[in-house]
Amino acid sequence: MFAVHLLAFHFTKLKEDQIKKVDRYLYHMRLSDDILLDVMSRFQAEMVKGLGRDTNPTATVKMLPSFVRSLPDGSEKGDFLAVDVGGSLFRAHQVKVFDDGKQSSQLENKFYPTPKEVTQGNGAEFFDYIADRLLDFMETKNLKHKKLPLGFTFSFPCKQTKLEEDIDVDVLALVNDTVGTMMTCGYNDQHCEVGLVIGTGTNACYMEEMRHIDLVEGDEGRMCINTEWGAFGDDGALDDLRTEFDRELDLGSLNPGKQLFEKMISSLYLGELVRLILLKMTKEGLLFNGKVSTALLTKGKIEMKHVSAMEKYKEGLNNTKEILTELNLFPSEEDCIAVQHVCTIVSFRSANLCAAALAAILTRLRENKKLLRMRTTVGIDGGLYKTHPQYAKRLHKVVRRLVPNCDVRFLLSVSGSGTGAALVTAVAYRLAAQRKQIDAALAPFLLSLETLREVKNKMRTELEYGLKRETQASATVKMLPTYVCGTPDGTEKGKFLALDLGGTNFRVLLVKIRSGRRRSVQMYNKIFAIPLEIMQGTGEELFDHIVQCIADFLEYMGIKGARLPLGFTFSFPCRQASIDKGTLVGWTKGFKATDCEGEDVVDMLREAIRRRNEFDLDIVAVVNDTVGTMMTCGYEDPNCEIGLIAGTGSNVCYMEDMKNIEIVEGNEGKMCINTEWGAFGDNGCIDNIRTKYDKEVDEGSLNPGKQRYEKMTSGMYLGEIVRQILIDLTKQGLLFRGQISESLRKRGIFETKFLSQIESDRLALLQVRRILQQLGLDSTCEDSIIVKEVCGAVSKRAAQLCGAGLAAIVEKKRENQGVERLQITVGVDGTLYKLHPHFSRVLQETVKELAPQCDVTFMLSEDGSGKGAALITAVAKRLHNVGQK
Repeated sequence: MFAVHLLAFHFTKLKEDQIKKVDRYLYHMRLSDDILLDVMSRFQAEMVKGLGRDTNPTATVKMLPSFVRSLPDGSEKGDFLAVDVGGSLFRAHQVKVFDDGKQSSQLENKFYPTPKEVTQGNGAEFFDYIADRLLDFMETKNLKHKKLPLGFTFSFPCKQTKLEEDIDVDVLALVNDTVGTMMTCGYNDQHCEVGLVIGTGTNACYMEEMRHIDLVEGDEGRMCINTEWGAFGDDGALDDLRTEFDRELDLGSLNPGKQLFEKMISSLYLGELVRLILLKMTKEGLLFNGKVSTALLTKGKIEMKHVSAMEKYKEGLNNTKEILTELNLFPSEEDCIAVQHVCTIVSFRSANLCAAALAAILTRLRENKKLLRMRTTVGIDGGLYKTHPQYAKRLHKVVRRLVPNCDVRFLLSVSGSGTGAALVTAVAYRLAAQRKQIDAALAPFLLSLETLREVKNKMRTELEYGLKRETQASATVKMLPTYVCGTPDGTEKGKFLALDLGGTNFRVLLVKIRSGRRRSVQMYNKIFAIPLEIMQGTGEELFDHIVQCIADFLEYMGIKGARLPLGFTFSFPCRQASIDKGTLVGWTKGFKATDCEGEDVVDMLREAIRRRNEFDLDIVAVVNDTVGTMMTCGYEDPNCEIGLIAGTGSNVCYMEDMKNIEIVEGNEGKMCINTEWGAFGDNGCIDNIRTKYDKEVDEGSLNPGKQRYEKMTSGMYLGEIVRQILIDLTKQGLLFRGQISESLRKRGIFETKFLSQIESDRLALLQVRRILQQLGLDSTCEDSIIVKEVCGAVSKRAAQLCGAGLAAIVEKKRENQGVERLQITVGVDGTLYKLHPHFSRVLQETVKELAPQCDVTFMLSEDGSGKGAALITAVAKRLHNVGQK
C-alpha cells in the first residue's frame, strides 16, 4: 500500500514539474482576464470602425452587411432547396419547413465531392459543376418539375447568377455559414441573435441596429452583420500578443500577414502551432532528449484531431504516447505530460481569444438595447467546438466571466448550414409575403396629389355652401359667425377673466393686459378636473361644477368682489347670435351632458352664477378655442387672420369679408368665421378616401356618422385607427405572433402621445418595443418596425388632409383680397401639431403644394384658449367703447 501511495506521489510531482516547465516556456500564451478585457476593448473599437462608412476601408474587421433583416418567427413554411459550398464537399439539401406550431423541419441531403481542378479552375467551370450536381439532386428527389426557392451557404464571396440560367429555381439568398448557423439555432430559440463558427476557420455574426450600419441605407430595424473577425489584428493590433510561433506559422502559410486572429484560434492552425512549439522545445533539449524526428520537422504532421486526442481526460496520456511514437519520437512519461500540457495551453488560448471577441459582441448587443442585464443565445457550429473534449466548457466559462451581466445560452447547431440557408430563404419568402399584405393594408392611406387637390376643392365648395343663406342648413361645414369683428391693435389693456372648457380639464384664468411701450400679457390660472359623471350628467350639474371652480379661483386670487369682464372659451360647436350668445349645436370630445344642445351656453352659465349667488361677472364673449388661437397670434403678428387647432380635435377659423357672409346682416368689414370643419364629409363627399378602419372607428364612436373629417385628422381618433389596423394585421399573422392580446382589444389604448413617441426619429426601435410592452403588447423588433410604419401612414394622411383643408381657406383668402400672391400668417395650437415629430412639416408641405400662390407663415400659439379669450374680451370692450363714442 505504501508503494502505491509513493508511486502516486511521484507521478503527481512529476506532472506538476512538467506543467510548470511548460507554463514557464509558454507564459506569453497564458492570457489573464485583464488581457482578455483589453482584447475585448480592441475588438469593440474595430467593430465600430468596420461599421463606419469612412473608416470601413481601413478596418480589419469588415463587418459585412448580410442583408438578413429578420430571424425566423415560427410561421415559416414550405419546400426549399439549399446549396452548401465551403470545403472539399458540396452538399445539396431539400428542406421542408412546417408551420405546425412546433417549429419543425425535415432535411434530406446528398454529398458530392468537389474535385481540386474544379475548386481551383475558373468561375464558369465552378458554377457549371454546382449546377450539374444540383440538377442531379433535383432529379433524384423528383423535384425538377417544381420551381423552388434556393438558398446558398458560401463561406466566401461569389456570384450566383449562373445557377438561375441552368435550373428553374428562385435564387433568394446568399448566406455565410455563420449566418446559417444563427438562423438554424434561431428557428428553435428566438433569443438567438449571434452565430459563431469555430472549426477549420472561425467567424461570428450578430444582429446589429440598422442605425449603426453606415454601409447600408436606412435606419429602421436590424440586420445581421458578418464580422469576418478572422482578420482581426491584421493591422498589428494584436502584435503584442502574438508569439514567435504565431509569426513562424504565419510566414509559412498561404496568406502571410492575413487572418492573424483566425490563425490563433481555428483548428486549421492549432495542430501546426503545437508542432512548432514541440520542435523548438526539442531543439533546446527540453523534450525527447533533444532528438528531432523527420516527422516533427514536417509541416502539417500534427493536426487538430491529434491535439484533441491528446487532451482527452482519461486516455489523453496514452493517446499522446501513441501519437508521438507514430512521429518517430520516443517519449518518456515526462515528455507525454509536457506535450499534453502544450496542447492544453494552445487550445485554451484559442478558447480565451474567441471568448474575448464574443464577449465584445455580446456587450455591444446589450448596449444597443440599453439594458443593464441581457438574456441571449449564441448559436454555434464547427468541428473544434463540437469535437474537442474541453473547448466548449472553457469557452462558456470565460465568456460568462467576461460579461457577467449577460445571461448567455450556447446552442449547438445540429442541422448545419444547409438548413440555415433554407431558413434564410424561408424568412425572405415570409417577409416578401408580409410586405405585400402590409402594403395592401396601408395603401388606402397613401394619398396622391390629385386626391389631395380633390379634397381641397370639395372643402372649398363646402365653405361656400356654409356661407350662403339658402345652402347653409344642408352644408356640412357650418361656417358659424363668431361676431369677433377685429383683431388686437396693441391698445388693449385691463384685467380680464377667462374660462377654458374643451376637454376633461377646465381652467380659470386672470389675465392682465398692458398697452404702450410696456405692452405685455400676464396670466394666472388654476386647473380643475371635470369628472366623467359630470361630463355625461345633466347640463345643470355641469354648469354648477364650472361655477364652483370659478368661485374657488376667485377666492384663491382674492378677487371675489370684483366684477371683471369675462371671456368664455367654449370649444364645442356653437351657433352665435352675437359675441355673448352661443347656442350649442352638439357635444363632441366625449361630453354628453343633457339639456344643453340647442341652449345658449352663456345663459346657462349666468343661471348657474345666479343659483350660487356669491359673485357676479360681466360675460362679454363666448369664443371657440380656434378663435382664441388666432387672436393670441394676432396680438403678436397683425398679419394673422387664420387660427388652426390640430390636437385632440381639429378645427379652423379665419377672418371673412362681411359681404360674403349671407347668414349675417351687414357688408362692411370682416368677421371671424368658425368653420367647424370637423363635420366635413358627413354628407359622404369624402367617402372615397375613408378606409374600412375609419368606418370601424366611426361605428364605435359616441357620434357615429358625424365629424368624419375630424375622425381622420385629430389626435383623439388617430390612435384608435392605428389600433384597428394592428388588430387586422395581427389577425393575418403579421404582428405579435398572431395573438391579439387583451390590451389590444381595449379601445383608447393608443393615445396621440404614443404615436408621437413611436414616430420620433430620436427613438430607437428598442424603445418603441418598450412602449409597446408598456401597453401590454409583447412585440419583436420586426413588430416594432411595422407598428412604426402604421403610425407613420396614419399620421401622415391626417397631416395631408388637414393641409388640403387649410389650402382651401388660404386660397379663398387670396381670392377675397384679389391679389396675385398672398402673404398670411396662420396661428396654430394643439398637441398633434406641437408634439408629433412630422405632422407640422407634412401639413406645411401640403399647403405649399396645393396653394402655391400663398406664402403662409405658421405661428405657434401661446395659450390660445386662455389668453385668446381675454384678448377677444379686450378687443370687444375696445370696439364697444369706440362704438359708444
